[in-house]
Amino acid sequence: MSIEPPIQPLLPILGGGRFPVGRIFCVARNYAEHAREMGDVSAEPPFFFIKPSTCLPTVPGRLPYPPMSEDVHHEVELVVALGLGGADIAPADALRHVFGYAVGLDMTRRDLQAEAKEKRRPWDMGKVFDGAAPVSVIVPAAEAEGLDDAEIQLTIDGEVRQQGRTSDMIWSPAEIIAELSRYIRLNPGDLIFTGTPAGVGPVVRGNRLEARVGLLPSLEVEIV
Repeated sequence: MSIEPPIQPLLPILGGGRFPVGRIFCVARNYAEHAREMGDVSAEPPFFFIKPSTCLPTVPGRLPYPPMSEDVHHEVELVVALGLGGADIAPADALRHVFGYAVGLDMTRRDLQAEAKEKRRPWDMGKVFDGAAPVSVIVPAAEAEGLDDAEIQLTIDGEVRQQGRTSDMIWSPAEIIAELSRYIRLNPGDLIFTGTPAGVGPVVRGNRLEARVGLLPSLEVEIV
């Protein structure tokens, strides 16, 4: 009996080509207002969690409402796509490892996450499900401008729900890459979600989400 290897998840690159996705790292509470929104008023640095690449939607633009939850939330984020790997990367060298940038949604089963937190259990199942990490087309770093202080926004059915600026991040993308590389060797193909501004909230079937970060191509997703 033979087993077929899993299909390599790929994301489109602006201008042509495909980006092979490895791991998806996420930074929690990297915007001060969102940290307060989630009940964290400490000065602790953000922490990391992982989503598997199977969280990329199989049908672009469509996200089936996940099972086992009645409270699924949106979190718009700037996504960093790595073209070079490494460990113990210096902040001054970190952006050299970036292939490009994209817009992402860290979708969350908030009720499962809250229950796990209350019981002091891991909250993987709050963050991990089919389609839990939609990502837009990737823009090569040389063509992505103004991301140090770009507007980040999410609308649902045309109504603004989240809005902020990337300059509001506690840790910059370079600092995130450097810090994460202290814990684990990063690889080409890894994605890093850099955190979300305040305003996270629920979605329901039929909602149409549009996520934007500066001049990057927007990410549009329908909840089905």
